[in-house]
Amino acid sequence: MAMQAKDIEDLIRLSFPDAKITITDLAGDGNHYAAEVIDASFKGQNRVQQQRAVYAALKGKMDGSQGELHALALTTKAPE
Repeated sequence: MAMQAKDIEDLIRLSFPDAKITITDLAGDGNHYAAEVIDASFKGQNRVQQQRAVYAALKGKMDGSQGELHALALTTKAPE
């Protein structure tokens, strides 16, 4: 079952309530998204640490071939 952009944003927002979050449906199929997450908590973290934190916020929605979210191109950064 495909996810909606709002569902992805809501999951991320639970872990990053003050983040600027932009979700884009790349293919119009509800399975391929891009997400940009800008949050102050990322300051001092490398990209791997930042992205792991966001993937953890998705609570397993990308796990395995049966995951609700097939692909997510993720960009993370601390605000400038």
